[in-house]
Amino acid sequence: MRRELNSYKMIYLDAGDTLVTIPAAQTILKQYLQLRAVDRDEDHINELFTEAFRLFYYVEKKDNFVVCSPESDREFWVNLYHYVLHKLGVHEDWTEEEIFNCCHELYEIFTAPEYYDLFDDVKPFLEELKKQGFRIGIISNFAPTLKAILADKGVLHYFDPVLVSTEVGLEKPDPAIFRLALQMADVEARDVLYVGDHETNDIWAPNQVGIDAVRIIRYPYHTGDGIRSLLELIQEPAGEVRPN
Repeated sequence: MRRELNSYKMIYLDAGDTLVTIPAAQTILKQYLQLRAVDRDEDHINELFTEAFRLFYYVEKKDNFVVCSPESDREFWVNLYHYVLHKLGVHEDWTEEEIFNCCHELYEIFTAPEYYDLFDDVKPFLEELKKQGFRIGIISNFAPTLKAILADKGVLHYFDPVLVSTEVGLEKPDPAIFRLALQMADVEARDVLYVGDHETNDIWAPNQVGIDAVRIIRYPYHTGDGIRSLLELIQEPAGEVRPN
């Protein structure tokens, strides 16, 4: 449940798959492999990315939180890329060292600003929030390049503060990152609405510190309840989000 939007003073947002996306990750990987004399079907690559995200990212973790760092973020994604490459069978042609090096190169590619796009509803939503006088911030599990990505897309100036896991040493779903966000913004939990795409990271975790949260569903393979556009927060009455 959430209240009417105008009953909050601040909106905190997730970044990846809420504000920004890489619209053609499978194409990028296919082209990367082709440059190295490896040809794989683009649809299969896309299926494997979806599978890897379900196995590595969309998991329910509610304890045993660890310190986050640029190194731990890189390790997570390198492992995910290694899984995808292995499923694509590149180990039949490449050594483990070559695969390891490629995974690190892919991390650099997939954290670079030029490969990201804003979702279409982001700028209109931010403009409307600004017009209505809301404070807007970000709480995101992301590489240290997030601010550069947001600046490249022309939206960084909307957000204060911007909490990036690899910079603050905490990552969702650890509720501590939400406590820090409240402290940094000097706001009470009851005055904040949080929006993100991950059921555990972005709904369960903020709820632990008393922050209301709404899930946004950006992709067909996401299941459960949620909004499909950020603009629904402005256009629809508060209450239970519609099922999908």
